[in-house]
Amino acid sequence: MKSNTMTRCLVLGAVLGLTSCGIDMPEEVKTSYETMTVKKQDITVPIKFSAKLKGQTDVTITPQVSGQLMQICVTEGQQVKKGQTLFVIDSRNAQLDLEAAQANLEAAIASESSAKLEYESNKNLYEKKIVSKYMLDNSENSYKQAQASVTQARASVNRAKVNLGFCTITAPVAGSIGEIPVRTGDQVSPSSYLTIVSGNQQMNAEFSIAESILEEAIAQGVSPKAEEAMKLFPDVTFVMKNGTEYQHKGRITSFTGVVNATTGTIACKATFPNPDGQLYSGIQGTVVIPVDEEDVIVIPQVAVVKLQSRQQVYKVQPDSTATAIEVTTEDAGNGQDFIVRSGLNVGDKIVTVGANNVQEGEQVLF
Repeated sequence: MKSNTMTRCLVLGAVLGLTSCGIDMPEEVKTSYETMTVKKQDITVPIKFSAKLKGQTDVTITPQVSGQLMQICVTEGQQVKKGQTLFVIDSRNAQLDLEAAQANLEAAIASESSAKLEYESNKNLYEKKIVSKYMLDNSENSYKQAQASVTQARASVNRAKVNLGFCTITAPVAGSIGEIPVRTGDQVSPSSYLTIVSGNQQMNAEFSIAESILEEAIAQGVSPKAEEAMKLFPDVTFVMKNGTEYQHKGRITSFTGVVNATTGTIACKATFPNPDGQLYSGIQGTVVIPVDEEDVIVIPQVAVVKLQSRQQVYKVQPDSTATAIEVTTEDAGNGQDFIVRSGLNVGDKIVTVGANNVQEGEQVLF
């Protein structure tokens, strides 16, 4: 006990000695922080959805007749016009079928002429009471039967012409040629996939929105009817995977109107003009819908201190001391700000830059 008392006396004596010699003791250095006064403002929040592009008139090309693929007239990625020849299938069998159908038609027409002559002859003879009513009716039925045979043969000719036309496959729409998995000489049939023609003058960005967003919109007075709701949506933006923003704005053009029970989402489409052909089917990116938030509290992200699942800011009290206040926020989508949903009021003063270094009860200089 005596030793400890002596130690304290020595330390106190040293301090008094230094003071008496005119040496100043180091003072506590207070840190300055940037602060702001909370106020309300209007802000546009970008709501983002993952999307995949698809041509508005994408058409899968498959043959309608079987045969050997004789010619591929286009290349992958080529821009084609509507009606342009894409593929040619061996047409020899189709040509033979057409010739046979035409021959059958000629035979049916000849039979019809003979049946007509016989019917007209029997009609004259019946009027002269030379033949019976039975013979007249029988010749009339034969004539009608011959007429039906002509109609059937003519239909066979038309069908053969159509099948012959199917041997030359043309583009049903203008657009871009997709992958071509077949080669010249392959045997193809109606089940064979030849390519896809992407009609890319208008591109649809397909995406899904959560059911909760729809419910929130309805709660705010937006009509649940798709055609009315789409009119209220602003122009939307498409952002590529590399972050590049597509130069033309789009519009929301489609809602399925049915919630997917598995994912809890609603399928939507946004349509973008593609006059320069810069967009292609299959491109993935992000549809950005700007949503106007009016009269909300917005603070910089640097003002928010994250502690596990909680978020807090340091409010500057009238005596300039800092008090931690828990807040609820939403990302403003601009990489800089948060929208405060609860915890702060207009007029509150909070620490911004340096908030991570503030201690509870610390006096804040600004």
